[in-house]
Parts: sequence; C-alpha cells; structure tokens
Amino acid sequence: MNLSTTYMGLSLKNPLVPSASPLSQELDTIKKLEDAGAGAIVMYSIFEEQFQLESKALDHYLSHGAESFSEALSYFPAQNDYKRGPEEYLSHIQKIKKSVSIPVIPSINCISTSGWVEYAKKIEQVKADALELNLYFIPTDSHLTSDTIEKLYLDVLKEVKKAVKIPVSIKLSPYFTNTFRMIQNLDKAGANGLVLFNRFYQPDLNLEELIVEPQVSLSNSTDLRLPLRWIAISYGKIKASLAGTGGVHTAEDAIKLLMAGADVVNLCSVLLKNGPEYLKKILNNMKSWMEKKEYESVQQLKGSLSQKSVAEPSAFERANYMKALTGYVVK
Repeated sequence: MNLSTTYMGLSLKNPLVPSASPLSQELDTIKKLEDAGAGAIVMYSIFEEQFQLESKALDHYLSHGAESFSEALSYFPAQNDYKRGPEEYLSHIQKIKKSVSIPVIPSINCISTSGWVEYAKKIEQVKADALELNLYFIPTDSHLTSDTIEKLYLDVLKEVKKAVKIPVSIKLSPYFTNTFRMIQNLDKAGANGLVLFNRFYQPDLNLEELIVEPQVSLSNSTDLRLPLRWIAISYGKIKASLAGTGGVHTAEDAIKLLMAGADVVNLCSVLLKNGPEYLKKILNNMKSWMEKKEYESVQQLKGSLSQKSVAEPSAFERANYMKALTGYVVK
C-alpha cells in the first residue's frame, strides 16, 4: 500500500499533517509526532505583534492611551506570555530541522505587508521547507468593499512570493462573497497550497465579571463538512495543493477529505485531546479501511468523490440544501 502524497511539491510519506498548534512548541512532542507517523509538521503561528513587542515598539504604542481604541492593552498578551520571541522561533525551526526528517512548515500571522515579507525571508533563511501564511482579518470598517478585502489577501501573497523561493500556502477563511472565486484568484496569484479553512475563535461574554473573554473551542467531526465541500468543489480546477483542516478526528474523517480531493489532512483538536501518539491509531485505521475496500494508494483515493467525479455534482450545491431539509424526519 502506497500512502505517499505530494503537497506543494514536497514528498510526504503519508497525508496526515499536524497543523499549527501548541503541539509544535516542544521538540520532544514533535519527535513523538514523527514517530507516530506524521507526514510533515506545521509549526504554531508566530505573530507580528511578537516581533514588535520584542522591539518595544508595540509596547510603547499600546501603553499610551491604551483604553482609547478597541484592541486595548489589556487584551493583548504580555511579552512574557508568548512561548518564544522571533529569534527563538527561528532557532526552534533550526533545531527541529536537525532533529526530524519530515518537512517542517512554519506559520506566520502578520498585520502589515512589510511584516509578512520580512518574516518570510527570515524563515526561508533558516531552511524551512515551506511557509504557511495564516491570514486572520476581520473587516469591521463598513467602507471596505469585498474587492478591497480580497485584494489585501492577494497583495500579501504576491509580495511574499516575490521575496522567497520556498513553497507558500495560504490558510484562509470561508467568509468571502464568492469563496471559489477567491480560491481561484489565490491560485492564479501563485499560491502553492491552500489550507481550507482557518477557524475564527469567537469571543464570549463573562456575565459574572462583565468582560469580554477569549474562547478556544476544539473542533468535532461535524466541522469537517465545510472544508469537505469546498475541497470537493475546488479539486481538479486549480493548480495549488489542497489541505483540509478542521474536524478531522477519525480515519474516516481523513479519508473523506482525501476522497474530496485533499492532498494532505491537517490534525489538531484530536491530537490535543488524545496526545501525539493518537496519530498512529488514525494512520493504522486508514490502512485497515483501505485494505478492506481494496485501495492500493492514497493517489487512488484522491478526488474520487470530488464534485467533478461524482454522478451528481449538484450534491455539493443547492440540491444538497433542498434534499437535507425536505428529507429530515421529525421524531
């Protein structure tokens, strides 16, 4: 059985790739993920604010009139709350590269075009195999049009691609007026990979202390359906590699994404819940399912139930909505 796959031109022994999470903060944990069979590793994201905090620029900015704007000082992590500063992050990449044989893909999240370019260059210099751009932008200005917002994403990608030669993926959200148009435009702009989708963690209200609280909710298998649909729609229509993320908790979840057309499957919540060794169980269960169904390779699985491959392509569009609602039986 051939479990190998190709992602952004990188050869992976299998498609299971731990996504950006605290699991990559410690070298020992990364080694456990490799031992459990991970095909590659995406490192936790480093934020441009961390670089600015280290230089004291943001600290100075936030400390003056901190309560006069929406993202005030009290809502930002203190400098010592971050696991590592920028130089330590780069050093961490180098240590990982020396310790494991699987591809290492750092992740950055910036707020300025110059920041994206500067840190992309630094990450390339420490011999990372690829780079993931973790784009997290919530437009709250009513004067920003959808075209302007989409252009921001495309401009970031184009500038980074000009600056580095390593493969670059974009981790984007599903919240676009025309999601597939955005996927196609990023593909045309040179994205080597598209990660579908970023999860936006919504704040909650604490009714006891009357404050806004950050919340992190781990995924479940039902969350899989969103990336599943758009990967199935995109497969065979773009050049960029496709990564599915969000809701992968079982071997069956991973297989569904592959059959929709994903090149790799990102794992996060399931490993946070069960530990890095759980990846081996998912991988072994994948092998068992493939043997039972007589699949000889991941390549044979890939895209076999994408929109372009199924008998009823409309099942991924309006027809699914109509059938789901009219077919529901009240118990």
